[in-house]
Amino acid sequence: MMIQLRNAALTYQSPDGEVEALRDISFDMEEGEFLSIVGPSGCGKSTLLAAIAGLEPLSGGTVTVDGIAVTEPSSRIAFMPQRDQLFEWKSIWDNVTLPLAIRHCATPERLAHVRELLQRYGLEAFAKKRPAQLSGGMRQRCALIRTLASQPRILLLDEPFSALDYQTRLSVSADIYRIIRQENKTALLVTHDIAEAISVSDRVVVLSQRPAVVKTVCDMGPLRLLDPMARRDTEIFHTFFNLIWKELDIHE
Repeated sequence: MMIQLRNAALTYQSPDGEVEALRDISFDMEEGEFLSIVGPSGCGKSTLLAAIAGLEPLSGGTVTVDGIAVTEPSSRIAFMPQRDQLFEWKSIWDNVTLPLAIRHCATPERLAHVRELLQRYGLEAFAKKRPAQLSGGMRQRCALIRTLASQPRILLLDEPFSALDYQTRLSVSADIYRIIRQENKTALLVTHDIAEAISVSDRVVVLSQRPAVVKTVCDMGPLRLLDPMARRDTEIFHTFFNLIWKELDIHE
């Protein structure tokens, strides 16, 4: 088992007092799995992702990777936020190699790996360009390559497509799915979009209203064999959508 959450709980202090964000969260992830988390707005999805990344300390329970407790950020885990956060005054090359520069590990081997990623995913010709010269989809691919530059084992994706229009979002989510699969990474995606979660995931974890608990975990079963766009054309896709929608119960 690569990632294990056991009775994870998190309460934080706000100006209005204590807020219980997470309560008794338990699930596992296998190496190479793509898992998504969905839940009502404000239920604690991003907070849970931050805890797994070692950015937020738990109030109770544990998060472990390969049996080792996560208590701080680790090079094994990379975090991709909602916005691409590319620096507009830097070239694409400087942006995607920034994590290596910050960690003082820009070895020839690692730089060669980044060049290979840019070439493999159609961005090599844009290495000297500025982010403003790229489309939204290309910027997100750059953000993912930057996330992959330090060669993490686990990718945590916090609604990385939310700023894109619908058509671009469909295309980019399929691109990101393909890249993650080709790079053989374990990925955990937080999203508000049920269809998106079903399209890219091996399993979908459904959280309740805050304080979040796990309501159900849906295994995508035969959809695992299909790419994101092909999944949307199947009857079982709509079956899963209706099931997750009912579990969310966002009108309660």
